[in-house]
Amino acid sequence: MLYLVGLGLSDETDITVKGLAIVKKASRVYLEAYTSILLVDKSILEQYYGREVIIADREMVESASDDILHDAQNVDVAFLVVGDPFGATTHTDLVLRARSLNIPIATIPNASIMSAIGATGLQLYNFGQTVSMVFFTDSWKPASFYDRIRENRTIGLHTLVLLDIKVKEQSLENMARGRKVYEEPRYMTVGQCAAQMLEIEEVKREEGQDQAGVYTEESLAVGVARVGGDTEKFVSGTLKQLCDADEELGGPLHSLVLLGRRTHELESDYVREFAVDKENWDRIWKRDYAGQQ
Repeated sequence: MLYLVGLGLSDETDITVKGLAIVKKASRVYLEAYTSILLVDKSILEQYYGREVIIADREMVESASDDILHDAQNVDVAFLVVGDPFGATTHTDLVLRARSLNIPIATIPNASIMSAIGATGLQLYNFGQTVSMVFFTDSWKPASFYDRIRENRTIGLHTLVLLDIKVKEQSLENMARGRKVYEEPRYMTVGQCAAQMLEIEEVKREEGQDQAGVYTEESLAVGVARVGGDTEKFVSGTLKQLCDADEELGGPLHSLVLLGRRTHELESDYVREFAVDKENWDRIWKRDYAGQQ
C-alpha cells in the first residue's frame, strides 16, 4: 500500500494517531520537502517517529517516483505531506503512477492552510478561488492571479493567496550547465506579496485595461505567519500597510488574505484586533465594505 499521510502545519505532534501508526509500521517513510515545510527539522520527526525519514525533493518525486513506489505492491510505503495530502498540493502524478502499477492507495487527511486560515476569523464559506503568488524576476512577472482575484472580488469573496517557496532550486545558469548546485532556500513574505500585487495593479492601470482596479493600496487584507504553530501571528491592515509588516509577522511560512466586499461585520470585528491601525481599519471598513453583504 502507498499511504499519503498528512502531517498538519506545525510540528511533529500534529500527525494524527492513525498517521503515526502507519509511519511506525511502514517499510519506508518519505517526507515531501519542496511544496511546504514543517516548523521542525527532519531529525525531530525521526526521533518522534522512531524511524528514518527519507527526504523526497522535487527531483525525486518528479523524476524518480519508481524509487518511492518500489515494491509497494508487497510492502507499505508512507509518503508524508505537510498539511493535507490533497489540500494545496495534490501529488496527482505520484498517485496516477501508483495506480498504473496496481498499487493500492490510502490517504490520511490532516489540517491544511486551506482550512486553518479560518483562524483569522474569516468564514471559510466566504472564500473564493485560492491563488498562488510566485517570486517575480526582472523579466518574469506572471499576473494570472489577477483575474482570479477579480472573479472573487466580483462576487464579494475573500481570496487566499499562497506564497512561493524555493527549496533546492537551481539558478538558470547552473541548470543550463547541468551543475547540481542549488540556491539557498527562499520563502516569500507577506510584504513581498503585497508589493507585487500593487505592482501588477499599477501595470494594469497603465495599460488601461477594463479589469483594472481589482484592489488598491487601501484594500483590506490579513497577513498570517506559521498558522497552527505556537508562534502563529496575524497582522491586518491595508495592502500598503502590509508591505511593511514582515518584521512583526516574523519568519516563514506566510500567507495573505484579501478581504471580499461581502465581509460580515462579525468577521471584521474579529480581524480588527490584529490591525496595524484600528482607526484606519474602521474608516476603510465603513467606507468600502460595510453593508455590502
